[in-house]
Amino acid sequence: MTTETQPAPSPMSEPRLPPDANASSVHAETLLQDLAAQKDSHLRLAADFENYKRRSRLELESRAAAQKEAFIAELLPVIDSLERALGSGASGDSAQFHQGVEITLKQLRQLLLQHGVESGELVGLPFDPHRHEALSQGHDPALPDHAILQVLRRGYWRGEKVIRPANVVVNDLTPSRRTPDGR
Repeated sequence: MTTETQPAPSPMSEPRLPPDANASSVHAETLLQDLAAQKDSHLRLAADFENYKRRSRLELESRAAAQKEAFIAELLPVIDSLERALGSGASGDSAQFHQGVEITLKQLRQLLLQHGVESGELVGLPFDPHRHEALSQGHDPALPDHAILQVLRRGYWRGEKVIRPANVVVNDLTPSRRTPDGR
């Protein structure tokens, strides 16, 4: 009987893997493919989100521009009325000119109200530093202290937001600090 001896594996030959190592390498390969697919999905999702943000920004800018254009379009008839009022003032009939300006102011105030911008009659109301700017003081005992005596320039607000504070004269009923001789 001849016995063949198996040659010893050389260090340069390919190592033999146990059977479960082959399964591990297949599993690792599957995981790498899944990772690549997830990475691709993530990149596509990030690109889609960037496109969404860009589209949203463009739509917002477009909507704002359309609103401005609509406001201007509504303002044009008021400008036309002012031009007609000025044109009628040249004829010398001041009553007609005055009436034209009153109509124009009424149109402007109505237009502002349609856009939520308000202004109101302030004389006699208490001074509110958040909505009014006191330019001077007056004295009228018929009205309470710190009441508005006169409006020098109208104020406008939209909801709680003040667009422009009213310039007013405020009632001051505090006793004068002057001496009896007037100084």
